[in-house]
Formats: sequence, C-alpha cells, structure tokens
Amino acid sequence: MDNDNAKSGWTPKVAVFFGFFIMGFVDVVGIATNYVKNDFNLSSTLANTIPMMVFLWFAVFSIPTGILMGQIGKKKTVLLSLVITTIAMIIPFISYTFPMVLSAFALLGISNTILQVSLNPLVAAMFKKEKIASVLTAGQFIKAISSLLGPVIAGVAANCFSDWKVTFVIFSVTSLLSVLLLLFSRTGEQEFENRQSSFKSVLTLLKDKYILYCFLCILFIVGLDVGINTSAPELLIKRMGLELSRAGLGSSIYFAAKTIGAFAGTLLLLKFPPLYFLRYSLIFAIMAFVVLMFVQNLWFSLILIFIIGFTCANVFPIVFSFALQKNRQRSNEISSLMIMGVSGGAVILPVQGLMIDNFGFSASLSVLLFCLIINLLLTNIFKENAQ
Repeated sequence: MDNDNAKSGWTPKVAVFFGFFIMGFVDVVGIATNYVKNDFNLSSTLANTIPMMVFLWFAVFSIPTGILMGQIGKKKTVLLSLVITTIAMIIPFISYTFPMVLSAFALLGISNTILQVSLNPLVAAMFKKEKIASVLTAGQFIKAISSLLGPVIAGVAANCFSDWKVTFVIFSVTSLLSVLLLLFSRTGEQEFENRQSSFKSVLTLLKDKYILYCFLCILFIVGLDVGINTSAPELLIKRMGLELSRAGLGSSIYFAAKTIGAFAGTLLLLKFPPLYFLRYSLIFAIMAFVVLMFVQNLWFSLILIFIIGFTCANVFPIVFSFALQKNRQRSNEISSLMIMGVSGGAVILPVQGLMIDNFGFSASLSVLLFCLIINLLLTNIFKENAQ
C-alpha cells in the first residue's frame, strides 16, 4: 500500500501535515473577536456573530464536501480549502470593515469545514491501517500548536507593527505556501474509492450502530471541549475569586494540556492498541472531573483541568480513525458525517445554560461529566472492530 508513497518521498507527508497547521488558523477567531470588538466598539452580542460565522458552516458544508470529494478526489478538495483560506485571510487586511471581517471569517469557516472533512481521509489513505490513529493524533498535535500560536502572532504583530491585522498577512502567506507544497506533491489514495454520494447516502450511515456511536462520541467530546473552554474561567471566578483577566488561565491550561496530550498520544498509540488507550484515557478523565466538581483549591483545580485536557486530547482522532477504518470505501461520506458532529457539539452549551439558570453553576458541570461517561459507555461498541 505504501509503495507509491515511498517513491514520492517525504514531500507529500510534509504537505498534508502542513494542512493540519493551516487547520488551526480557525482558532484565531477567539483573539480576533476581542480586537474587532474594541476596534469597532461592538456590543458583545454583535461581536459574537464572528465566531458564529465560523462555527455555522460545520453543519452546512460537511456533507456537501463529502459529496464533492467523491467527484474531484481528496487532494483537489484539500487544495480548494487551502485556496479559500488564503483568500479569506487577506480580506481583513485589505478592507478592514465589520462586514468584510464577517465575510472573511465566514470564508474561513467554510474552508476549515472543507479542510477537516477532506484532510483526515487523505492522510489516512497514505498510511497503513495500524498507523492511522497515531498519524491522525499527530495531525491534531500540529493543529494544537497552530491554535496556541494564533494569539501569540497577533500579539507580536500588534507590538512590533502596531497593527494586529498583520496576523492575517502572515496566515495568508502561510496558506499560500501550503497550497504550493501540496499542489506539487504526489499523494496516494489507496484502498479509498472516490464513489459518488448524496445527502441520503451519508445520513443512512447512521443506521450502522458502529458509525452512529462514533458520531455520538465526537459530538459529546466536542461538547466537552466547548464546555470546558467556557466553564473553566467561570469556575475559577466563582470558586477562587479570580478576576476575569486571570481566570482565562483555566482555558490556557486546558489547551496546553491538549497539545502535550496529543504529542504523547502520537507516541503511545504506536505501542498500545487505540481502544485500550481510549478507554483508560476516558476513565482517568472521569475520575479527575468528579474531583474537580467539588475541589476549592486554585492549584489543585488547575492540575485537574490539565489532567482532563491531557486525557481527552486523543479521543477525537482515535474515534475518527475507528470510523474511517469501519468502511474504507466510504471514507468521504464517513468523514463528512464525523465533522458534522463537530457542529452538533454546540448543543452542550445551551444545556449547560439551562442547568445554571435552574440549578446553579455546579450542577452545570454535571452536563460535562455526562459527556465523558456517555463516551466511555459508547466505546463498548468498538470491541469487535477497533482492536
């Protein structure tokens, strides 16, 4: 299976992993929202339309991207996403108005959806079956590094160039380099057929309990991700009395832990069976979360948040790899369905909001614990096919 890739050398692999770095650009929306809010004196409600412009497209474009892959292939679909990213990132620098910023981040959301749907199966098609979980985890590690660098690059641009929008130029040039690198690389798509698909054919995959459980696992782990990102600062404010400016440390600790966890997972998954690794990761995450629900000490809370981030870092790529391996001939459709689960994770925040309004903040944490427990229970279906 790897013969063609061996002949083509390391360039294709560098090209596709570069794609994961570009994938992380979407997380710049967090720091960008703060800058845009100040620059245009926006209300919080209006400013929050920026991240909404990004997140919305995971629900809208996931299945159409899977269909598109069946028509033009994975590599061309990835290239399309990188070209759109290049264009999207230069728009705010050329024309810095609020409507243009919204347009730019809408394009970024669309391109990122296309990239997430198409890049994972392209990478999986280039490696042996037993390496897929480790390779996709390595991709998530690279994406995490990019996500962490976004706010740093924006800060450096603001300090060194007195214009934070230089960040967009840097991102646009980097995306263009990724386009050129992949364009001139030979990538293989062995064992993966570019079959024609439709909305109906994608949704019928949910009749397969294995695929359904993979979808639900991704929905709940993304829900946990979004929930922790929102709840960690609030927890430090309410229980430890931290100011908002310092409470953001909770989110930073969580994402730093995910970055380290993804790197560790890349290595450990070469030695341990993915299912074994997944189940024990979730068990440790649940134990840490139960303690976090009751602890009152700042440093102990930060350590527990780190443990949760570290242990949950590899759930998404492992489950994604399980889904892709279930039916390699339908990888386009499976990938689009799994990425649709990313948008579905947004349902967790409203549920948490209802819990806070009716039962208080501590009760809302039980929603996130529920996500972890459900994920652990869902792993039972993987016994037959994922080992």
